[in-house]
Amino acid sequence: MIHTVTVRGVEIGAGKPKICVPIVEHTREDISAAAKKLSQIPFDIVEWRIDWYDEVEDSDMVLDTLRGLREILGEKPILVTFRSEKEGGKRSISLEYYEQLLTELAAGGEADLIDVEIFTGDEVVNRIIERVHESGCNVIASNHDFQKTPEMQELIRRLCKMQEMQADIAKIAVMPQSRQDVLTLLSATERMNREHARVPIVTMSMGSTGLISRLCGECFGSAITFGAAGKVSAPGQMEAARLKQVLEAIHSAL
Repeated sequence: MIHTVTVRGVEIGAGKPKICVPIVEHTREDISAAAKKLSQIPFDIVEWRIDWYDEVEDSDMVLDTLRGLREILGEKPILVTFRSEKEGGKRSISLEYYEQLLTELAAGGEADLIDVEIFTGDEVVNRIIERVHESGCNVIASNHDFQKTPEMQELIRRLCKMQEMQADIAKIAVMPQSRQDVLTLLSATERMNREHARVPIVTMSMGSTGLISRLCGECFGSAITFGAAGKVSAPGQMEAARLKQVLEAIHSAL
């Protein structure tokens, strides 16, 4: 049985996939401006990609900017993500600072979800997840492969590892080299949900080839989909308003 995750009234893992829109800006002023524009866009969750932020190596600045985001976004759930360069992000930071930053963000009380890259190292990941949970925050464990799509069993193994390490949500994104790769990702999603999942899972096949995977989550078992509200944070993201229309059409048909 899958245990859903509810943040600020948004239940992740039930019903339609929740729409998450990214903020990918370099300065505090642009971050705030992007957040204000979201009032005109349909979404459920905001992802602030702090690896884009010019001041990310100053934790006090990050925390202060997050407080400003909370003031703008009110009760909308906020996911905070530092995507490392090796997994498709904008930059790298030291492992020590990565741990410090994520745990401080969770302790600050403004973030609802913290992204933790599951292959950062088991010891440090275990510590981060434990401390994030101690702060009353939720963990999305993640893994991204911008080069290929692993075999189905490997995708399932990675998702199982995430929930075994006590993640609240397990997320994997891969790059297809063919339409068959997209089917592999969808098959892994369905089988994971049917046989193994205890937490909501989030899967996507990136790029235009994998677009269908961002639309059919309710059919196969992916709980969140990412839509664009201006700049995209990964290839293949559809504009959020159009994404909502498609999700609602599928939900009605089901």
